[in-house]
Amino acid sequence: MNGAARRIPIGWALVPVVVLIGLLAADVALFGEDSSYGSNQIAMLIAAFVAGSIGLAHGTTWKSISDRIGSTIASTSEALLILLLIGALSGTWLIAGIIPAFIHYGLQILEPGIFLFAACIICAVLSLATGSSWGTVGTVGIALMGIGQALGLHDGWVAGAIISGAYFGDKMSPLSDTTNIAPAVAGSDLFTHIRYMLYTTVPSIALALAVFLVAGLGGGAQAVGSEVDLGAGFGVAVEQAFNIHPGLFIAPVSVIVLIARKVAAAPALFIGVLLGAATAVVFQPDLVWSIGEAGGATTRWGAAYRTVFQAMSVDVAVVTGDALADELLSSGGMAGMLNTVWLILCAMVFGATMEATGMLRRITESLLHGVTSTFGLISRTAGTCLAFNVLASDQYLAIVVPGNMYKAAYEEQGLAPENLSRTLEDAGTVTSVLIPWNTCGVAQSGILGISTFAYLPYCVFNWISPLTTLTVAALGWNIRRLPSVSDGESN
Repeated sequence: MNGAARRIPIGWALVPVVVLIGLLAADVALFGEDSSYGSNQIAMLIAAFVAGSIGLAHGTTWKSISDRIGSTIASTSEALLILLLIGALSGTWLIAGIIPAFIHYGLQILEPGIFLFAACIICAVLSLATGSSWGTVGTVGIALMGIGQALGLHDGWVAGAIISGAYFGDKMSPLSDTTNIAPAVAGSDLFTHIRYMLYTTVPSIALALAVFLVAGLGGGAQAVGSEVDLGAGFGVAVEQAFNIHPGLFIAPVSVIVLIARKVAAAPALFIGVLLGAATAVVFQPDLVWSIGEAGGATTRWGAAYRTVFQAMSVDVAVVTGDALADELLSSGGMAGMLNTVWLILCAMVFGATMEATGMLRRITESLLHGVTSTFGLISRTAGTCLAFNVLASDQYLAIVVPGNMYKAAYEEQGLAPENLSRTLEDAGTVTSVLIPWNTCGVAQSGILGISTFAYLPYCVFNWISPLTTLTVAALGWNIRRLPSVSDGESN
């Protein structure tokens, strides 16, 4: 029981959850979208303190709690590094003209009516090819966000289309870590798992694309009060500030190729940062000089060094005189990701404390009580995945722990392991980004510059996916059984 000397009653196990939900609700009511900039972090630490106190009272040792916190935070170290690198990448790609080039060409190609539909497909294809939703959102997603804003579209709709496409591709890609983890935990194989997900994932993305198309063509995604003039203002401002040409895409193409060739995300992104810096020095010398000179540099090389390191580490902005361009052409570098890192660390402390005290297992065990039907088992699995995304704040735990917990139950009911692996992905992988304090929700919110609550209603694929799984289970459609008990029944 993870170091707990006595079994904690379910009522006590729920106390930290109630405390956390109450504090987070108060944060949203009092701080609004600013709640993730400090108050939510404190709320999670308070809830962790409550959980730890209850655990200590029931025999859990402080050493077991601290050890679990340490190991949990250590497991997120790569994710934190990736976030910092994405911050550095956005800074160097900004001064290199890469992100402005995406926006420049995108405005020429994409019309507001089809933008959401096209953005979802673009992110889906890229994520499918690379297996990385974070890489997709942190590169092309940032550029698409800028294009959407320039087109006068609602930020929530734009972010929802980007995230929906990115998570569809991530979920279906054989290169994705979660797509490999789910069948490994459930006892299925990778390609059986992917094929079986088609029955729920294809209808989900089809419905999402239909919604994005209708919202775009019907004007429902237009930002309220938008008065964007794409003709003179923005386009001219970008062309005057940057040397825009196709050669600027060398860095993003290189990163995509590296990730597609299974190079780990962190080194691939760091190479992208370095390529962005080189692109800035080579193709945007005047801009690099002006930023460096404003900071006190007196030589060309000094200006290049200062500007590049400033873009990587702290805020950098390109001032054009056009209000929209000035809003889009800025980056916080690594420093801009520090609040996200802070929120992830606090979320990990809460999740680790709940796990070390045995409270997470106690809560999920209660969910299994009285389950006798296939729909009941699948719905409990989906609910447990969602609960772990909320309580443990990590999508990997939302896949691994419920998978291990329910594996025997699926076997006892004669259900093939791909039923479990599909449910883990449909409910665990895609809902993680909808939780404001989950590592995925925090990361994508920080990368795209929009709060999780602001984009949550528009991530159509992410909330349709678990509903599709439940619908399929309720109808008994494509519920595959083990050969030994199916007795020749059709799949």
